[in-house]
Amino acid sequence: MKYLGYFVSSDGLKMDSWKFQQILNWPQPKNIKALQSLLVFANFYHCLIKNYSQKITALTSLLKKDSPFIFNEEAFSQFQITKEAFTTVPILSHFNASLPTIVETNASDHALDAVLSQVNDSGKHPIAFDSCKLLPAELNYEIHGKGILGIVWALKRWSHFLLSLSNPFQVLTDHSSLQYFMSSKVLTHCQAHWAEFLSEFLFTITYFPGMLATLPDSLSCWDDIYPERGGLHQQESSNISSSNQARWNSRFKIILNKG
Repeated sequence: MKYLGYFVSSDGLKMDSWKFQQILNWPQPKNIKALQSLLVFANFYHCLIKNYSQKITALTSLLKKDSPFIFNEEAFSQFQITKEAFTTVPILSHFNASLPTIVETNASDHALDAVLSQVNDSGKHPIAFDSCKLLPAELNYEIHGKGILGIVWALKRWSHFLLSLSNPFQVLTDHSSLQYFMSSKVLTHCQAHWAEFLSEFLFTITYFPGMLATLPDSLSCWDDIYPERGGLHQQESSNISSSNQARWNSRFKIILNKG
């Protein structure tokens, strides 16, 4: 069944074949307006593309204000790679609340990335890819702060799935960020909001050394055409004392594992 540019079947979600041909036949952009049209179209299907942001860095740089529009060899190469990426897009499986569920997160200097997957008899299958750019204030976060923010953002993004699970889901990330967070004697207003939010979920965290280097840095956003997010970030105007560390630790239904 075709629905909103996708083809939905019992196997999952994939790109409509007509849209697939449209992107493959897309002509080389000759100006910013044409490039924006291409990226808006591709961004609509960004949940299907691994390493999406890496494929379009040269293209998005052409959207910067006061920069000349020079479609050089690198831009042309990424234009071709972006189109070819649609020939290998996976089928996104339907979410099943009875299956083991995995959330993989990655926080880079400028963006948050996440993958939602589930495991069945045939292996691990993607349910969704997503990412967003960091807000200006978040760019100044320490690495542990960005790591926690990445987990909070991913859980908020897919809360409608994750809160329906009766068994703990698994978060794959560098758990040192969470250890720092849970052992902190002082929490800012922002961190207190994170603690309150995370307490709603039942999940485990598994640490995989080097995992962040292999996660898909997918779907990073660009300023002019990707919407801002909200709801996770609060101004850190003052500190909140949490001298009773056990109180904060009890807010998290989390088991720390080491993979």
